Amino acid sequence: MKIAIGLLGGLALFLYGMQMMSNGLEEAAGNKLKKILENLTANRFIAILTGAIITALIQSSSATTVMVVGFVNARMMTLRQAVWIIMGANIGTTITGQLIALDIGAVAPLLAFVGVFLIYFVKNEHLKPIGMILAGLGILFIGMGNMSSAMAPLRESKLFIDLLTNFSNPVIGILVGAVFTAVIQSSSASVGILQALAASGLIHLNEAVFVLFGQNIGTCITAIIASSGASREAKQTTIIHLLFNMIGTVLFTILAIVTPLVSMVEGFTPLSTTSQIANMHTLFNIGTTLLLIPFGNYLAAFAEYVLPNKQVVNTSGEGLLFLKPLPKSNKLLGDAAINVQQVKYEVLHMLDLAYMNIYDSLEQLVKYDKNKHDVIVNREKQVNYLNEQIADYITTAFSENTINPKITHALASYYLMLADLERMSDYAINVENQASLNLQQYLSESYHVMIDNIGEQTRKMHSLLDDAELAESQDKIIDELIRNSRNDVIYDLKNKQINSEAGIMLSRILTDFERINDHALNVAQEFGKISLEYDDGPLVIDM
Repeated sequence: MKIAIGLLGGLALFLYGMQMMSNGLEEAAGNKLKKILENLTANRFIAILTGAIITALIQSSSATTVMVVGFVNARMMTLRQAVWIIMGANIGTTITGQLIALDIGAVAPLLAFVGVFLIYFVKNEHLKPIGMILAGLGILFIGMGNMSSAMAPLRESKLFIDLLTNFSNPVIGILVGAVFTAVIQSSSASVGILQALAASGLIHLNEAVFVLFGQNIGTCITAIIASSGASREAKQTTIIHLLFNMIGTVLFTILAIVTPLVSMVEGFTPLSTTSQIANMHTLFNIGTTLLLIPFGNYLAAFAEYVLPNKQVVNTSGEGLLFLKPLPKSNKLLGDAAINVQQVKYEVLHMLDLAYMNIYDSLEQLVKYDKNKHDVIVNREKQVNYLNEQIADYITTAFSENTINPKITHALASYYLMLADLERMSDYAINVENQASLNLQQYLSESYHVMIDNIGEQTRKMHSLLDDAELAESQDKIIDELIRNSRNDVIYDLKNKQINSEAGIMLSRILTDFERINDHALNVAQEFGKISLEYDDGPLVIDM
């Protein structure tokens, strides 16, 4: 019982330390990850290096792979870019084992102390994420040491030693490694436990090697879970991850059986089994990566063949197109960047629908079409649905995922836009309602010109939503146009060129377009705040 408690306590510290490091990196660079990955994934070798470095920093290939799944799901990365990051992640995860083999745990308490000191006693906010990373690294290795100490008494257990000898059977070893890693969802932790067994003298490389290969398969379970409910592209990413590790396992299992591979690795560091396990883990992932680099695009093509994309043509704009949240069982690197990107695209989707209604309502003023009326009403229901769904998503992101203040501000700005976009579509419905009352019979050619001018200036405002300063100037132009148009209506009423009913209807329409553009200005100003605080890319969307 004492051994089990010690092992579980050490594992808890190990996993908490990993999570703390991930949070520190998120706070330090989470909102920059999109730009970093865009810049570095163009070249496959640099992309592999990027995946390796990110994984080495957060000590978890599972976290990196889930981040990549999320980026593909949010259309921040293509499937073929993801291939190289995944390869790099498998290399980067071996760093944990190498650090354990180097006995960096001896300075773990010092790392934890320095990290905590930076978090709680240094006022510089930029140093706090570094403190989280250092404290997490220290806690991770303290946990590793606890696991090793807890298992030391098992050296005297004949039953346990007999159990370990079964690991030398390739099938049993691979299954044990895969299942155990799938349960704890961390290959770094499971390899660390294997090294802790070795450090306690309980296991040697010839028993550990097949367990080690299976651990590389088991680590895929986290990404598989994360991709459930996500896009097909995200699921394809997990297929690539699983395929990579299965190919590597088959290849190295054959090599371990028919060649002196195990003896060669033992010969590099004959006095340290922990180093032998770390070296085999590194060799497995680097060797598999080198083998598969020429076939990266074929891996992506195979994933697309196994799980082909569904070609969905959505002309009505119905449903959520971009908000496909991943399971939030754990805080993972990149969640916040993914949240912002998905919210951005869905808000732009909502904006497009609102403006479709605005432009259609303008056309209804000149030539009324009952079928178009139904389209406008249905689109308004969709805008209301998006308003509710996006608001719920942002609220959840606030409570569960966002720790970076810049990302918090970006999500807050998107949240504020929702009310403006919903009201813009409401005013379009008001205009449609006026058009349905046979307003056309009262309108002379001069009023057609007025409506065309209002439409032209509204379209111009739409095109300026990525520049708050120009949008403000455009709003003043529209206010002046509306003011002059009201004066024209009053003049015609005085001269009895239109009746009072038409005058009231036109006055309401002018007010609606004035308010539409006031809300559009609010949207532009919120976009401006985001561009100042959070580099979120241009306001373009591929519908």
